[in-house]
Amino acid sequence: MKTKRLWITAALLLSFALLIRFFSANAMRVEQYYSNGIYPYISAILKFFTGLFSFSVGDVLYGLLFLWLLWQFIILIKAIIHKKITIDNLKKGLAKTCITFLLLYIIFNVCWGINYNRKGIAFQLGIVKEKYSQQELKNINALLLQKVNESKTALLHTDLHDSDDYKMIFSRSTAAYQEVAKTYPFLGSSSIVVKRSMYGWLGNYLNFSGYYDPFSGEAQVNTTVPYFLQPYTTCHEIAHQLGYAKENEANFVGYLAAAASTDTLFHYSVYLELFIYSNQNLYQLDSSAARSFSKQLLPPVKADIRQWRNFDNSHRNPVEPAISWLYGKYLESNQQPSGVLSYDEVTGFIIAYYKKFGKI
Repeated sequence: MKTKRLWITAALLLSFALLIRFFSANAMRVEQYYSNGIYPYISAILKFFTGLFSFSVGDVLYGLLFLWLLWQFIILIKAIIHKKITIDNLKKGLAKTCITFLLLYIIFNVCWGINYNRKGIAFQLGIVKEKYSQQELKNINALLLQKVNESKTALLHTDLHDSDDYKMIFSRSTAAYQEVAKTYPFLGSSSIVVKRSMYGWLGNYLNFSGYYDPFSGEAQVNTTVPYFLQPYTTCHEIAHQLGYAKENEANFVGYLAAAASTDTLFHYSVYLELFIYSNQNLYQLDSSAARSFSKQLLPPVKADIRQWRNFDNSHRNPVEPAISWLYGKYLESNQQPSGVLSYDEVTGFIIAYYKKFGKI
């Protein structure tokens, strides 16, 4: 009888999951009723509770989950050894597994995941993201090159005695969003919760500099990566917290915030990464032109890029390609057919933004 109740529960959860899929099929409906309707309230509730703690609540929960899964695995192995596995136990186990995955799917989507299906930032700004020409790509490389060199020059004359203070970056990221909200009110938020990832050391080997936890509502940042990367990463993760789930959109919203900041370090951080993205895009079409732009970077900028590259190379490992592949499949299943290359697509947003507003 208990097994039957488990399968009835699984069927009810499956029905709710299908209802979520039906609701998510209409982007305008998602934009109006979820992203700008119920989601801000859900996010506010999560941030209220997790914001009470200085440490990452989500990371603690993930750690406890890992220990629980490990314990369940040990129990399973013991049952197999002592031949305590029965058909009824297998049916119950399968039902419980289905219920667990369905619950995770529902909670993930209700708390944040439905945002993958929204109209998004291009709709809100009234810009048209379309295929760009090679000349437009060269023009944006030239503009970003100028921005990178100018911000680095200004940064060299700035006192960076607090350059190891990640809390300063988190604080100024919040200020950056307050600033950009003056122009784009929909990018404002009553509260922003950013936490230092407890697993930064692991992130270095799995190639992530930040992530958003939809179950706790926390924006997580790996503070062990080179310091000049952290401002843009933080703005990117806050964009996820605001409901911009797709990576190219989070990159673009992160750009809007970092560019609006009064902090030169934020300008350098965002323009450097955007230049790298656009230069890689150009390299695929005209490698000679891409190299020409790269050669014009100031020596201190090239030194930062070498530091970045050396940091990545020092953490290469056999597991990283598999993790990247799995993450790419996750992105593909959530309205991002380019997979991990979705991050690079921010270039299209930048070009469309420049064509409409004449600035970057």
